[in-house]
Amino acid sequence: MTDATLLLGQTLSYSADPFTDGPGAARHDSAGGVLIEAGRVAAVGHGADLRAAHPWARVVDYGDALIMAGFIDAHAHYPQTAIIASWGKRLIDWLTTYTFPEEARFADPGHAARIAARYLDLTTAHGTTTVCSFCTSHPGSVDAFMAEAQARGQRVVAGKTCMDRNAPDALCDSARSAYDDSKALLEKWHGTGRLSYAITPRFAPTSTPEQLAALGALWAEYPDCLMQTHLCEQTEEIAWVRSLYPQARDYLDVYEAHGLLGARGLYGHVIHLSGRERARLAEVGAALIHCPTSNAFIGSGLFDMAARVAEGQHLGLATDTGGGSSFSMLRTMAAAYEIGQLSGTALHPAPLLWLATCGSARALHMQDRIGNLAAGMEADIVVLDLASTPATAQAAARARDLWEAVFPTIMMGDDRAVRATWISGRAAHGA
Repeated sequence: MTDATLLLGQTLSYSADPFTDGPGAARHDSAGGVLIEAGRVAAVGHGADLRAAHPWARVVDYGDALIMAGFIDAHAHYPQTAIIASWGKRLIDWLTTYTFPEEARFADPGHAARIAARYLDLTTAHGTTTVCSFCTSHPGSVDAFMAEAQARGQRVVAGKTCMDRNAPDALCDSARSAYDDSKALLEKWHGTGRLSYAITPRFAPTSTPEQLAALGALWAEYPDCLMQTHLCEQTEEIAWVRSLYPQARDYLDVYEAHGLLGARGLYGHVIHLSGRERARLAEVGAALIHCPTSNAFIGSGLFDMAARVAEGQHLGLATDTGGGSSFSMLRTMAAAYEIGQLSGTALHPAPLLWLATCGSARALHMQDRIGNLAAGMEADIVVLDLASTPATAQAAARARDLWEAVFPTIMMGDDRAVRATWISGRAAHGA
């Protein structure tokens, strides 16, 4: 006998990519079960069968609630927690008016620790079990976030945000200190427990060529690390990059020329890509991270999901808090649907949920560990109440299949829909 927990309810997992294989790529059991042992999924199957085979397991019965892999937020800024939903600015104004003043507060390690705890509390309440976050230029902001995640047994990716120009002096480092600080933090945290480090230039306008080259050299030394940055978010940003790097063929070429293009690269927003940039990203197998609430809130533009899928791009989904206006991956899926409609594509619930789990896991090169319900995976799980409000309850009652039942929760759900969040096989939120 072992210390095991059996979760009962509806279960949802994926055997393939629904963008290419359709909704049939999903595996749904209306009376399923998930057996958890030692922080991992030991088995997924029919609930009654698992109960009979493991009579000693502690049973948590969620009734008609939907049990699935926890949500994965592939691009966020935890230091912007306090400024989420601030009014009325485009990207560059947003940075100077809200972001930089708030990030300057992270020189105080106590402030960094408080915000890290608040951020992970908020995201856990919304069913997010893994997050990939930018920190600030202060090494202590990375230490605070990593330490808080480690205490929770949570899988996260994070890195010191590097900037050596076009930012306040209090936030600027240098090419040398960006390399040295990032390397020290990488060696301290990367691979410790469930923590991973991402080399993190904010974006080309706030880094000199020397700093980008230094970070490219660091990535070459540690190629198993991820690298995260921003790319082609707004038209003004692209024009700014062109003025700063006139020799570059395009925005992506700035990164490539300095060793910052690769399969383990995470490129946020990527709305206004040229044909050459799209072809090059697909060629190297980099990840394009869609941030729909942020793209709408800051007025950046419409990401063409159908076109990127047709190109064979690797896609992830993200809140981009606090430029994004919600901590909820449900709200993020809803925004992705709405932007898809404006681009002429009605995204089915199967690929929306896949993007928030399997897709983002693949973007982070962690699909062998997180993002799906399958034996051997880490037991990061969200349990969704598909009747959490009168509006979703009436829709669920009329539903003829899982997709009709879950879609209203995607479109209208919030933290009330998250009945429980499990991290490393332990209930971290709810019961």
